[in-house]
Amino acid sequence: MQRLRVEFTTEPFDLDEAPAHAVVAREVIQAADLDAVDVGPFGNTAEGGADAVLTAVDALLRRSLGAGATRVSLQVNVIGEAGEGEK
Repeated sequence: MQRLRVEFTTEPFDLDEAPAHAVVAREVIQAADLDAVDVGPFGNTAEGGADAVLTAVDALLRRSLGAGATRVSLQVNVIGEAGEGEK
């Protein structure tokens, strides 16, 4: 099974307070069955097995757009093959 890395941001930005769509996106990624999750104010990344990443991306898009995001930028990269016992 392939391992994937997703990098994403949601807009519009608000430097004073995290907008609802950014909070929702962060919650989706942190709750997903992923590893190597890194969330920050200007970008977020996560890695995991292909099925887990693609499921998380689907939820991320649906929920963040539903919470007011006007743009979601994302990039998905194949980073290798998952070994036995990895997600």
